[in-house]
Amino acid sequence: MAKVLVLKSSILGDYSQSSALISHLMGHWQQQGAQMTLRDLAASPVPVLDGEIATGMRGGDNLSDRQQQALALSDELIAELKSHDTLVIAAPMYNFSIPTQLKNWIDFIARAGITFTYTESGAKGLLEGKRAIVVTTRGGMHKEGGSDHIVPYLKTVLGFIGITEVEFVYAEALNMGPDATAQGLMNAKAALDSLTA
Repeated sequence: MAKVLVLKSSILGDYSQSSALISHLMGHWQQQGAQMTLRDLAASPVPVLDGEIATGMRGGDNLSDRQQQALALSDELIAELKSHDTLVIAAPMYNFSIPTQLKNWIDFIARAGITFTYTESGAKGLLEGKRAIVVTTRGGMHKEGGSDHIVPYLKTVLGFIGITEVEFVYAEALNMGPDATAQGLMNAKAALDSLTA
């Protein structure tokens, strides 16, 4: 059975619609016997990448304590990602982009020579053979529009590390009234159910 790594990134705790949809999906997979690992990036945030940490990610001698801790966390996150077949990402839209908490995780797992490399023909991802499912919640309607920066960004960055099989599940219009909210969540749950059927 599949090994699934689930990333929650909402800062809204029990009020998070993306987390509720992720829990819905996890319930189906748990019934099917999937091995699930949950990482809540809001509850246990990854540090912001800065110059000191970026330098430390290259390894070497004389790293500061902070650099050593960041490098160890990066190694842990990458090992966790490598050990799972499927990656599930909760990506609520905050100000037309992904949450900072999710971006920080991406910055810690995108490492040259480990999750991607450069060749004569360009960049090559090193985490091939994995599948990703992105559950993205939005207050308005953005799918396939110019205001949707989440889908192209995540397709690009996941493809950059070798994950090219990426499916998106949308829950939209969640702040456009009770009927629109109910319809958006129902559509998302139906899409998730079809993925686990």
